[in-house]
Amino acid sequence: MDLGIEVILELFSKQGLEDIFNIANQEQSISSENASRIYSLRADYTRTVDSIISFLQGNNPSLARQICTENYLPEASRFTNLDYLEYAFGAMGMQDKGKHLATLYLEDLTDFIKECIDPNFGVSSYAEQLGKSANSFDELYEELSYEFSYIDTISLQLLDSKLAEHTPKLVCLSAPFPGNLFSALRCGQYIKEHFPNISIALGGGFANTELRSISDPRVFEFLDFITLDDGELPIELLHQFTTTADAKPIFKRTFHLEKGVVTYNNFSLRQDYKQRDLGTPDYADLLLDKYISVIEVANPMHSLWSDGRWNKLTMAHGCYWGKCTFCDVSLDYIGNYEPLTAQLLADRMETLIAQTGEQGFHFVDEAAPPALMRELALEILKRNLDVTWWANIRFEKSFTKDLCILLKASGCIAISGGLEVASDRLLALIDKGVTVEQVARVTRNFTECGIMVHSYLMYGYPTQTEQETIDSLEMVRQLFQAEVIQSGFWHQFALTAHSPVGLNPEAYNITPHIEPITFANNDVQFTDSTGIEHEKFGFGLKKSLYNYMHGICFDTPLADWFDFYTPNTDIAPDFIAHCLESEEEKLPRSTDKLVWIGTTPIVENGEDFVAITLHSKKASETLELDTELGEWLFSWLSAMHYSAEKVTTFKQLKDSFEKDYDDIEALWFSEEMDVVRDMGLLVL
Repeated sequence: MDLGIEVILELFSKQGLEDIFNIANQEQSISSENASRIYSLRADYTRTVDSIISFLQGNNPSLARQICTENYLPEASRFTNLDYLEYAFGAMGMQDKGKHLATLYLEDLTDFIKECIDPNFGVSSYAEQLGKSANSFDELYEELSYEFSYIDTISLQLLDSKLAEHTPKLVCLSAPFPGNLFSALRCGQYIKEHFPNISIALGGGFANTELRSISDPRVFEFLDFITLDDGELPIELLHQFTTTADAKPIFKRTFHLEKGVVTYNNFSLRQDYKQRDLGTPDYADLLLDKYISVIEVANPMHSLWSDGRWNKLTMAHGCYWGKCTFCDVSLDYIGNYEPLTAQLLADRMETLIAQTGEQGFHFVDEAAPPALMRELALEILKRNLDVTWWANIRFEKSFTKDLCILLKASGCIAISGGLEVASDRLLALIDKGVTVEQVARVTRNFTECGIMVHSYLMYGYPTQTEQETIDSLEMVRQLFQAEVIQSGFWHQFALTAHSPVGLNPEAYNITPHIEPITFANNDVQFTDSTGIEHEKFGFGLKKSLYNYMHGICFDTPLADWFDFYTPNTDIAPDFIAHCLESEEEKLPRSTDKLVWIGTTPIVENGEDFVAITLHSKKASETLELDTELGEWLFSWLSAMHYSAEKVTTFKQLKDSFEKDYDDIEALWFSEEMDVVRDMGLLVL
């Protein structure tokens, strides 16, 4: 059960809004000009809300035209500045523009709810600030002692009906983020009071990263168990314990209360299940046709995250790199690397397509392995699957132009990766394993074959100087101006307790502010030896990036983005352009694989020549070769087809050619072979 979407659907409905407006009026909580405007337009909101939700669920697409007239939706503060609409969506992007305007409409209503009904409310989170860096349970405990809010009431009514329907013995609550924690505890509190015989377990990303040092017994007034890391075996053991009479408490990575003391129980000798044995996720009970698809900002990558519904899969457990010093590499979800096979991944994709009817996939790996991405792309082509997918990667040199072409052919439409600080000194300190030059070339390879690139950017890394921050911004400016990156987002560095920086802060010249930990332990406040207030750069960095993403303001001096003095950049204005200069083409290595992803060539025989016609989706080319060479080339293209059982290496092609002809260079760098490569011959 996804309680989040069910609450949203109850709230954003005609009856839900009528109730909200009535409560706000009765409690006289409408104080701001914006809230007064929304309340005055309440008849327009209640009349349109069901249609808007239906539209965002993928129904009634013709409503987009009505929305885009801009005289259909009631508008409050979120609609203040819409100058970018024509630029961002053009004259014909009706569906996306309609979704964006409908999203602003929901955000206006969200602002009203936060001001007049419940200040903790958010569409995708609740009371998020209470879960962030909550070293002590005191504040959460006090908040949980207050009477139920209106949002709590809706949530718990939905939960109650589900409990009555299924009469479970064990309820497992997943809290992936801080913004899910309070509601999870509120649910546990309700179950404890009204269904005392039900056992309650908490898991998910928040527990895995934040609750590894928990010692406050009050938490277990709301829960019975907290499990860490992979949940399959811990939940299986909890299930056995709660459904078996006189079962002994032998658990896996599980906190529980024993004689009033928080105890970590990891007594089971059973090994965790391998990733290959876990099976395919089953979404059958979720309201897949009821999820809303929103576009919050006019950013192509942000729309991927929230527009549409993606089947989530991982190519591997953990991260194959596992070295970045800002990352929780000491924890299981990063450090324990276990890849799947391309065949198994394709099997799971086919299963999910059959179950959900959705052909879009987001691989949520910390960094998808390039070799496995290649094999999966080939497997998708072999099975003739029509899918759309995207993934998170590292910008490493393995992503050649030909590999990017293959990924695109298999349905890859976007990638996201960390450029982080855009400074070679700091990238080395982070142990990222890439350079800015390498990132520029890799992003060009993706962009040129039509795969959108989003870059995660970071500022405020330990020892980062103001000069390096400005130089990073200049690097980012040049990358966007070169059009090799289409989307990005700046994050301020956060010190986590389980990262190499957090585990060894002295090596990075920072002083952590250590506090007693009885509840959550992950984000750690610290003092940087540089003494720089990095947060002051945040607004200028984000404002400049917003403009660069829209292809404007590249000539604006970097200093103009900030309202305080900044040094001039030391980066040459053509640094990225130099990085992107064409490299001298070389022969493939002997072990490189040759794969033909083009269509089957059409061969016509002349008197002493062969005409080979190659078709792509957009063009066709005909080669005229002497009969013997033409037949040789045709036979090798067939052997190199992606569906062939045996892999062809460049050495095999070279040996075959040089047996009867000249040096392979004469063929490989010929105009004819340029055509063949353009039409689908890849070196992988």
